[in-house]
Amino acid sequence: MSRARRLRSPLVTRRRLLLGAAVLGGGRLLGPPRPAFARGDRPTVTHGVQAGDVDASGAVLWARSDRPARMRVELAATESFRNPRTIAGPAALAAGDFTAKLAIDGLPAGEDVFYRIAFESLDYPGAVSAPVVGRLRTAPAARRDIRFLWTGDTAGQGWGINPEWGGMRGYATMADQNADFLIHSGDVVYADGPIPSEQKTADGRVWKNLVTEATAKVAETLDEFRANYRYNLLDEHVRRFNATTAILAQWDDHEVVDNWYPGEMLEEDDRYTVKSVDLLAARASRAFHEYLPLRTNPLEAARVYRRIAYGPSLDVFFLDLRSYRGPNGRNDQDAASAATAFLGRDQIRWLKQALLASRATWKVIASDMPLGLIVYDDWRTRSSFENGANGDGPPRGRELEIADLLRFIKLNDVRNTVWLTADVHYTAAHRYDPNRAAFQDFAPFWEFVSGPIHAGSFGPNRLDDTFGPEVVFASHPGAGQVNLPPWDGMQFFGHVAIDGTTEAMTVTLKDIADRSLWSTTLEPEPS
Repeated sequence: MSRARRLRSPLVTRRRLLLGAAVLGGGRLLGPPRPAFARGDRPTVTHGVQAGDVDASGAVLWARSDRPARMRVELAATESFRNPRTIAGPAALAAGDFTAKLAIDGLPAGEDVFYRIAFESLDYPGAVSAPVVGRLRTAPAARRDIRFLWTGDTAGQGWGINPEWGGMRGYATMADQNADFLIHSGDVVYADGPIPSEQKTADGRVWKNLVTEATAKVAETLDEFRANYRYNLLDEHVRRFNATTAILAQWDDHEVVDNWYPGEMLEEDDRYTVKSVDLLAARASRAFHEYLPLRTNPLEAARVYRRIAYGPSLDVFFLDLRSYRGPNGRNDQDAASAATAFLGRDQIRWLKQALLASRATWKVIASDMPLGLIVYDDWRTRSSFENGANGDGPPRGRELEIADLLRFIKLNDVRNTVWLTADVHYTAAHRYDPNRAAFQDFAPFWEFVSGPIHAGSFGPNRLDDTFGPEVVFASHPGAGQVNLPPWDGMQFFGHVAIDGTTEAMTVTLKDIADRSLWSTTLEPEPS
């Protein structure tokens, strides 16, 4: 990833800084246009554009070329692109599947920034693709209204892009929200879920998918993992959403394989010739970071957990409950050990320090799995657990880490924490209260669940009383109904609005018809 440097000058206004001062470290400003070239000499932007990991002064921009080419970025304060500044970005090469990411700093806080991305051929310098336009909104330096979304689960259970139904319509609904950003809570792709040409639904109708050769089987090779991201980007609604709303992504299990954990071997899954989950996860991680606009951590390139500061009212803490966990099993240990790891020691230490250091009013913890819902590793035997929740009673197994974290938040008076998650393929609002809990050394908090945005619908899951969750609201297919297709309407996302004056947080659970199913307003506790 290439990175833009700040220009420090007392004469530069914020808007002039945007238009004239973003200079690439080690890069060059493009010169005057070159002579005309044949159409076949020009690259193509193949899968739209994306912006992500947006804060008050920067963002990461993403696009993909169809051949070796150099990313070319134009930044402007208006959609007309009057007097834009053009930046030479990194080269898109075969080694990275022709994807390119550019981290830009020095943007003005709290403003819409328009960008255009094109590619200049490396074989025929001067031959430039048609540009693709995007927009992002930087975090505010002072209080203002903030609107953001969250959801999870895209193209799961074989429900892919159905052109006859209108494609991934949930993304069209989300694009119309004009949100500042989206938290994608995981299962960004289903690398373990082939996309068939047709699927019959329970009522006898036929769902017809757009198909590609690479997504006809489970992903094992690096290119097969990449192909799942390319597949989702074939959808026009996904591309429009990506071009208008910044994406803050995390991963869960289906980016690799269902319910995976480090060290796992797929000895009994005949779909896989590659049996090592560690090898699959390494390839999946590379594809995840190539195809999503995350900033690269200099200490751990594959790291997913991170903090995004979005102004004085909001910090978002992204968790990774996959990469550092112990094996799935009975999850009933009485003492903490490597076998009970969920976030893992280093991530827990980072999260505690980051929460203590946060000066934002709201601390949103973006978790790829809910805290209090039981998720079995094997739903037939129900003897092995995939989530932390493992049944009623005191903390055991992976719950030991969660109990330690919740106790830490209470003892250090970290206020206004809210958990957002997906994973279980329905939407719900959970209120956690120590007065109902087997473990009581924590302060009450809310957890909101939303998803899928385009996958099968399931639910509900059974609650675990360890941390005292109460279902305040839920919308799901109901017992006995599983894997409902997207056209049944049980596709969900959440909408969060933070008032710029009062800092009250309003959380609304919505469906893909943009109906508000349930809402609550949380008043911030004073620091």
